[in-house]
Amino acid sequence: MNKTVKQVTANLIERSRESRAEFLERSRSQSALGKNRAGLSCGNLAHAVATSCNKETILNLVNSNVAIISAYNDMVSAHEPYRNYPEIIKATLAELGHSAQVAGGVPAMCDGITQGQDGMDISLFSRDLIAQATAVSLSHNVYDSTLLLGVCDKIAPAMLMGAMSFAHLPTAFVPVGLMATGISNEEKTSVRQKYLAKEVGIDTLQKMECSAYHSHGTCTFYGTANTNQLVFEAMGLMLPGSAFVSPDSELRNKLTKEVAVRVASSTLGSSNYRPLHDVMTEKNIINGIVALLASGGSTNHTIHMVAIARSAGILLNWDDISELSSAVPLLVNVYPNGSEDMNEFHRSGAVPALLKRLNEDGFLNRDVLTSFGEFEDQLKTPHIDNDRLCWSDSKGTTNGDVIALSGECFQDTGGIKVLNGNIGRCVIKVSAIAEEFRKVEAQAKVFTSQHDVEAAYQAGELNQDCIVVVTHNGAASNGMPELHKLMPILANVQKAGFKVALITDGRLSGASGKVPSAIHMSPDAARGGAIALIRDGDILSLDCVAGTVNNLSDVSGRECAEVDTESQQLTFGRNLFTLARNNVSSAEEGASFIL
Repeated sequence: MNKTVKQVTANLIERSRESRAEFLERSRSQSALGKNRAGLSCGNLAHAVATSCNKETILNLVNSNVAIISAYNDMVSAHEPYRNYPEIIKATLAELGHSAQVAGGVPAMCDGITQGQDGMDISLFSRDLIAQATAVSLSHNVYDSTLLLGVCDKIAPAMLMGAMSFAHLPTAFVPVGLMATGISNEEKTSVRQKYLAKEVGIDTLQKMECSAYHSHGTCTFYGTANTNQLVFEAMGLMLPGSAFVSPDSELRNKLTKEVAVRVASSTLGSSNYRPLHDVMTEKNIINGIVALLASGGSTNHTIHMVAIARSAGILLNWDDISELSSAVPLLVNVYPNGSEDMNEFHRSGAVPALLKRLNEDGFLNRDVLTSFGEFEDQLKTPHIDNDRLCWSDSKGTTNGDVIALSGECFQDTGGIKVLNGNIGRCVIKVSAIAEEFRKVEAQAKVFTSQHDVEAAYQAGELNQDCIVVVTHNGAASNGMPELHKLMPILANVQKAGFKVALITDGRLSGASGKVPSAIHMSPDAARGGAIALIRDGDILSLDCVAGTVNNLSDVSGRECAEVDTESQQLTFGRNLFTLARNNVSSAEEGASFIL
């Protein structure tokens, strides 16, 4: 086994020993109570089965009753397919004498819709809200196992966090698969940059966007939603090879039925009992991080994985991620790291092929359990044979330009790196950044809003070597919105021949692109972080190679800039999250107000 992975795993287990033991004691005490329904009164049970057509099935404690937590809505492309999943699951289980109930629905906002809009200020906070809603949904305590119907950005991590409060229940994700490819990523990027440069009009931009996002399923680029799917499959939280199967395929339909059958047969009292707390371990967390780094996944997971781990009593930190990144090679070449999209990743062998490649070089913990099996099961690929769902051993990558061949890689180190310096600690996605852009030393241009950066660009004020600094966009200021308006702008500045980089306490997710972007700066400006000491004209240094981010100017005697962000948070529902802003932890601690 790789020495770094082995050591980081051992360190995590030791650091988490006390908190993990407390978590496991709580979970096992829930299991010790036996079947959840057994402790309910007759009146409790009557309420639970009042509208069910399977009353006797649910009342019979021998049978399984599966909780369905759904993030369905018909506006978010990746969640629209969930419309019919509950009926498919219920019908499949009814044939075997089991039952399922929609225990609850959780909100599912799309960052692609709210980016640059006021609603984005509550996007990150929706994660903790969804975690709470998941726990509330399970609180009726009439369920023997859980199926999580959620895919995107904050939703899937949140559902897992909430499910950890019922970790004595067998639990699995039910994915939907990828949207079909619309247009190339090169065309998408080109039109966006041309629009900002006023080379094309808004009609051209809208036509392009509607061609890129045109159907149901997850968006085809490797952003946060698809990172969720890849990482959670790598952690054994769904059926192997199921993450990216098309939502319209017969294979997808059979996988949905299969996961329902398996979770219903994994309940307390059965020989297959596999509670969530046996799957969500330090070793599976490390496997998820390794897959994240090897694939060049979303920087959002430097926040989400910390929060997920802590919900299981595991004290993951950024240093763990940074150490792993120094050892784990980049093995996946998809947009924004490369030109191909996730459909090509799926055709190239998908997650089983990536895990097979990682396993060859000893980058994974093998002594782990999955929701329905063991480590070796994750290296299998599903297919249909004579109308039956079957699995066969992965043959590895079928396209070495997308998933690296044995003995090869696209980069010696992982896609995400932690930077340290006198400005603070932050993360950067380096996998998409060309080598010549990985070191930038330039004057600071300081803003407190991505909209102000856009105005400065349109006024020609960024036509120079510069490091754009966007402060007071951390969770305590305004919910830590993703600042995607900045990417086409800064890409144009870079394309014009200038050295450019970004430093911010805000977020960018998996689409940070080719401009070096130091994000999630901790401490953030609202909590007295040194990012609030930066002024226009300061000389800043961002070095992805050395892993440093520093203000080279003298800041002695300065006071942190103060911005009244709270007065801007009183409309569009943001006023309801004052408590969250006041109590949220740092990005490095998971940016949570419930943990």
